[in-house]
Amino acid sequence: MDYKHIKNKSIGIFCNQTAVNRNDNHILDLIGKDKSIDVKAIFEPEYGIWGVDDSRAKLSGGNRTDPISGAKIFNLLKRSLYPPDWILKELDLIVIDIQDTGSRYSTFIASITKLFESASRHKIPILVLDRPNPIGGLKIEGPLPRTSYQSFEAYHLLPIRHGMTIGEILLMVNEMGWAKDLLRVDLNIIPAVNWGRSQYLNDTKLPWKNPTPFINNIDALIMYSGMDLMRGTNLNIGIGTDHPYLIFGAPWLATGFFKEKLDMLGLPGVRFEEIEYKPQGTIYNKIIPKYINRFCSGIKIIVEDKYVVKPVEVATTIITLIERLHPREFQWAPHGYLDKLYGSNQLRLFVAQKKPPSYLSPQYMHDEIEFSKFRKKFLLY
Repeated sequence: MDYKHIKNKSIGIFCNQTAVNRNDNHILDLIGKDKSIDVKAIFEPEYGIWGVDDSRAKLSGGNRTDPISGAKIFNLLKRSLYPPDWILKELDLIVIDIQDTGSRYSTFIASITKLFESASRHKIPILVLDRPNPIGGLKIEGPLPRTSYQSFEAYHLLPIRHGMTIGEILLMVNEMGWAKDLLRVDLNIIPAVNWGRSQYLNDTKLPWKNPTPFINNIDALIMYSGMDLMRGTNLNIGIGTDHPYLIFGAPWLATGFFKEKLDMLGLPGVRFEEIEYKPQGTIYNKIIPKYINRFCSGIKIIVEDKYVVKPVEVATTIITLIERLHPREFQWAPHGYLDKLYGSNQLRLFVAQKKPPSYLSPQYMHDEIEFSKFRKKFLLY
């Protein structure tokens, strides 16, 4: 990394454990030792700076600091969505370096948007160190959220799988005035080097870092963009196992008959196997797995071709079929949570109308086409 943009400045950094270079060196380790850079603040997203499996995560208490840089740590999701004014007054620049998931469910973009609002009010420039979209920059899948259903997991008008880098999304957010009160920032983006839109993260030389506690490999990350919808149901989606987002089940699921129905549909890029499993505790103890310590009849998803699989179509097909097979046992999560994930009540209404699963994707195809056109002027690669 060229330090010319941050030398002799007091900076804040928004990052987590994914902010590493190809040699697996973290940005805080690289610049925290540089005397010409004064790291004043670290802004941590959901799940914290270091994830849940790093020794530095043990730093806790009222005054949390990073041991290398000495910077104060501010969480942007728990107590307040915004940094305190007093620390912002000490900053010349805010740096953003984080690997996004490629799906709009993750809250990182929403947190950065709030950071944009604070930076705009204090006239602090933003520098984004862009990273590849880990599930490629070509595929777009899923509906745009309707405004009345927007939440931190569907914060901007993006399809579920958007095919954009974090830098491209933030450029879109800034240029379109999507932050509160149309606030904009002085935004500078350093593009990723040697990345093509057809590349997935495992096609690059960047080391793998779990972007969230439950995504531990590229196949899980791909399927996350569809299977995370099932958090809006009473199905277990592999949380509490070693294969989150690649298995799903429940104690009452009739897997034999269900797998036959799935296989008949010939969904591209995937195949299915029957399994039995028992969800245990998780490394991220704030989430209790559904059916913890109970045996579940389940289905394992094997991604055979990452370039053709349609995770949203797979997940909505599974949800539609299970509701028909188990109308008494299957339930939606309370408080309309599925609608927040999907971005509207369209999926729930579709399931209630008992239409064939293949009829759903054409309903959001218009959103995909329009977004594909709209995003072109923001693409950097």
